[in-house]
Amino acid sequence: MKKIGFLSFGHWTPSPQSKVRTASDALLQSIDLAVAAEELGADGAFFRVHHYARQLGSPFPLLAAVGARTKRIEIGTAVIDMRYENPLYMAEDAGAADIISGGRLQLGISRGSPEQVIDGWRYFGYAPPEGETDADMARHHTEVFLDVLRGEGFAQPNPQPMFPNPPGLLRLEPYAAGLRERIWWGAGSSATAEWAGKIGMNLQSSTLVYDETGEPLATQQAGQIRKFREAWKAAGHTREPRVSVSRSIFALMDDRDRAYFGRDSEGADTIGFLGDNRRAVFGRSYAAEPDVLVEQLKQDEAIAEADTLLLTVPNQLGVDYNAHVIGAILKHVAPALGWR
Repeated sequence: MKKIGFLSFGHWTPSPQSKVRTASDALLQSIDLAVAAEELGADGAFFRVHHYARQLGSPFPLLAAVGARTKRIEIGTAVIDMRYENPLYMAEDAGAADIISGGRLQLGISRGSPEQVIDGWRYFGYAPPEGETDADMARHHTEVFLDVLRGEGFAQPNPQPMFPNPPGLLRLEPYAAGLRERIWWGAGSSATAEWAGKIGMNLQSSTLVYDETGEPLATQQAGQIRKFREAWKAAGHTREPRVSVSRSIFALMDDRDRAYFGRDSEGADTIGFLGDNRRAVFGRSYAAEPDVLVEQLKQDEAIAEADTLLLTVPNQLGVDYNAHVIGAILKHVAPALGWR
């Protein structure tokens, strides 16, 4: 059995071919798609976060709204770029969104990916200390964030407060019990996957990773997942960690599907370079009739290693079509693979 959710990048464009032409469209349709996915029986609604782009940029208002409109589905991110975050303010926002949803927040965070502007985090008021990198800064923000999520007091109370205080040091409020165990790290390399396991975060792996061995994406991801689990065990964590992978998967059910994806040219992994000029492998898309998809997906090593699959959806095609895409996988593909 696997948890199956969707991952939306929340693109919008004023193009007449797009059903998502404004920020309002992107946000409101994101909420509607989460509601539709829950009704279909999906397990998760996840959103990508990008700054300076016509995409979803501030996740917590959206997550809170989705949490208020749904009852069961997990809600989360994949991922929030920690170079941009004030970890204490983020902990307050995350706590509020988690409480509104009834404890369903699954928060994916990471060092981030190439952005629309140069060193965009500097405009947010952040810069790494001398001798450190932006990746170091992201990990430091993460460690502070995880620490305050434990809910222990750390701030000295004012002896003459405006309102009465509980005894002892004060913590951030609202405190969301259990949220610390629902934080995921988006790893792009074996080293960061092992780091996530060591400090006790769940693991998210996207449709691209740094090309460390020259092997296919799924093979490299599967290796990273195994290293993550080894690091988790070595660190002595007692709970079972979770692992998700993202994939573009389309069951060709009707003429619309065949028109959009029937001639998909991304049937194999591709090689590219990220912003730091490191070689990366980008995962293939899957687009075929359900019986063919089943056989193809049986060969995906990383999906086999993961407990959660996030389906990347073409959000600009609108809520109804994306609900159709999700529903087709849930009904016609997942059961044959033992995922349902």
